[in-house]
Amino acid sequence: MSERINLYQVSPEAYKGMLELEKYVAQSGLDTKLYHLLKMRASQINGCHYCINMHSRDAMKLGETAQRLFLLDAWRECGDLYTDKEKAVLALTEAMTLIVGKPIPAEVYNEAAKQLTEKELAAVIMGVVAINGWNRMAITCESPLD
Repeated sequence: MSERINLYQVSPEAYKGMLELEKYVAQSGLDTKLYHLLKMRASQINGCHYCINMHSRDAMKLGETAQRLFLLDAWRECGDLYTDKEKAVLALTEAMTLIVGKPIPAEVYNEAAKQLTEKELAAVIMGVVAINGWNRMAITCESPLD
């Protein structure tokens, strides 16, 4: 198989646009640990080894526990290991990531809206958009682990 395109070198303008979206989320006030959980969960669903690797390391540097990262794909079965706010964000992340052919359930959206401020909700939605974009680029271009 031939080597895949290095999208970041070939199209720095597009890469810059993605970085601006990340900058928006970073400056929104959304809790950084929560953002990493969101990124991890979407990346698990999408099967993006590059992003799972990167965001698990980043989350642990911020104090996230290995236990919570290891159990993230089973968060619904983990009792109170995750807060209600985290659960709402994870449910919305899953619904948005798996959106093909179905709407976001009202109960998922409403619980997220209940747990988050409007500014946080906007940041979560845009964060899910961003990580799904990063996942698709990394998977398509076969980004190697570093």
